[in-house]
Amino acid sequence: MSFVEFKDVRKVYTMGEVEVAAVDGMNFSLEQGEFVVVVGPSGAGKTTVLNILGGIDTATSGTILLDGSEISSYSEQELTQYRRADIGFVFQFYNLVQNLTALENVELASQICENPMDPLDALEAVGLGERSNNFPGQLSGGEQQRVAIARALAKNPKLLLCDEPTGALDYQTGKAILRLLQNSCKETGRTVVLITHNQAFTSIADRVIHIREGRASSVETNAHPVSAETIEW
Repeated sequence: MSFVEFKDVRKVYTMGEVEVAAVDGMNFSLEQGEFVVVVGPSGAGKTTVLNILGGIDTATSGTILLDGSEISSYSEQELTQYRRADIGFVFQFYNLVQNLTALENVELASQICENPMDPLDALEAVGLGERSNNFPGQLSGGEQQRVAIARALAKNPKLLLCDEPTGALDYQTGKAILRLLQNSCKETGRTVVLITHNQAFTSIADRVIHIREGRASSVETNAHPVSAETIEW
């Protein structure tokens, strides 16, 4: 059994009398410790897949497994605990609490899970130990995204889910964030899933899932992923 499995997953939204299938028979599997890039055009269903895998949304039908647990059968209460304990989220926009310091933002996450990292250790892991007492408004965009990553890592999640994490950043800062995520995967053995529309990111992944019209049109494994430092876009 793979670490993550999507089996014939569908997500249908009803708009009046019209049904729209955002995910329409999705099948793929991921192994533990992989750096995974999910790529596809806007509207292909990438974010819906991420939200279902993260327990933010639920599938209309199909089976989703994580580490042997069938999350697609979870109750709302079980999904809440799943999001708290097993999943770390990093979004395009940092979603930091502006009147809390970087350290306090990370502490928020560590307070809701069972086996957290020390918040300061998490900040040091992303290179911001010396900025722990700064507020988000005193940090650059790249530094704020690093705080958001530290907040996600502090939960010690089984799965780190990243939705366009470089989308609000300039080119060089975006590369630094990609390198940080790639290194975190290698150093901790944590499974990282990154959603993007940028085809250039596929070369740094262990596994690439191409999504089109709500389905995995192809899944590729990369025996020799390159360092994020070397890619251009």
